[in-house]
Amino acid sequence: MARLAGCLVFDPVGDRVGKVRDVVVVFRADAPPRVVGLVVEIPGKRRVFVSITRVTSIGAGQVITTGLINVRRFEPRAGEVRVIAEILGRELAFRDGSGTATIEDVAITQAPSGLWDVTQLFVRRPKTSSSPFAKGATQFVAWSEMRETDAAAGAPQSAEQLIATYTDLKPADLASSLLELPKERRVEVAAELPNERLADALEEMQEQDQVELLRTLDDERVADVLDQMQPDDAADLFAQLPRAEREHLLELMEPEEAEDVRRLLNYAPNSAGGLMTTEPVIMSADATVAEALALIRQEELAPALGAAVFLTLPPYEPPTGRFLGTVHYQRMLRHPPHERLGGLVDQGLEPVMVNASIAEVSRTLASYNLVSVPVVDDAGRLVGVVTIDDILDHLLPDDWRRRDGEDAALKRSAAARTGSIGIIGRR
Repeated sequence: MARLAGCLVFDPVGDRVGKVRDVVVVFRADAPPRVVGLVVEIPGKRRVFVSITRVTSIGAGQVITTGLINVRRFEPRAGEVRVIAEILGRELAFRDGSGTATIEDVAITQAPSGLWDVTQLFVRRPKTSSSPFAKGATQFVAWSEMRETDAAAGAPQSAEQLIATYTDLKPADLASSLLELPKERRVEVAAELPNERLADALEEMQEQDQVELLRTLDDERVADVLDQMQPDDAADLFAQLPRAEREHLLELMEPEEAEDVRRLLNYAPNSAGGLMTTEPVIMSADATVAEALALIRQEELAPALGAAVFLTLPPYEPPTGRFLGTVHYQRMLRHPPHERLGGLVDQGLEPVMVNASIAEVSRTLASYNLVSVPVVDDAGRLVGVVTIDDILDHLLPDDWRRRDGEDAALKRSAAARTGSIGIIGRR
């Protein structure tokens, strides 16, 4: 499975269909689990089910199908188990009584009937050395040599192998993958994700999903994750919490991050102040193009925030001194590195007030083809920036991340992208 995950899937004529993300099996009483299909990610980041009967070949680095798939989003049925998401990291006991081991990989083999079964496991025994760098011994075992114990059934399952398959996912796709997991498994994965990675995923979830997941973590860990989130996303999450819980978590956060969140909580949720982020790129008018380009080149800066720099009088942290204007990235590219930013200000762009409505902010972004707009208070100080993604999150339906869209349009899109893919029922 470690080699199969991420393999490209092709139809009979060689057109790419998608990428393998998991294998779906069903358990049997007196035989190893049987493979019933693959979870394949097709264009559009949609994960669909491909029946194993539609797979004609599983080879080195590629899977060949008949080209007939159903593009409805994958949802596991009763009795179905995903190998990467739900089996890797599980602890089992040896039937000979020699101890326990953790599953690190799973082998599937094609039977004479043409179907695929789980045959071997690659497992790691508990380490016997006290060294922090030591690891337990590994070995290959047949499925029949292992059994699940009562203690293992209720014990937390390691998510190390599953998290490794998430390394190439963007935050929105990571959030979707987490929400697709069973609740217990989602909690185990969240517990092992790095703070920054978990914060990225939480920013892409609905508030109720965020709160539900964070309530499974201890308060210290929650505060660390909130420190990594964008202040506007953290403020939206805090707005869903009872006042006492909100204040407790704010006390645990880093003072600087907590202050940004407190400031945002003072604004109405549907105003520019409630939508804005307090971490735009702010510079003085005397700074040069070279200095500005160096700042917006930072990898951790979101694309929408890197599209422009905002000039103010000191201080240069929101709320700043008087707002002077906006300099767009594209305009900086047309001038020499030593040029002063004060001479490149967009004179036709006015900031929006902190109490401006979503409709007003949307009109400003649309009218001037912008990806961000500065927000000022009554004193003319820059207090933040509203980006296009902040507006879209409020204009789209609450469940937009989980909507499948119109089936007919989806089928036409999938067929156009993959050439010969046909549409069939799930089984």
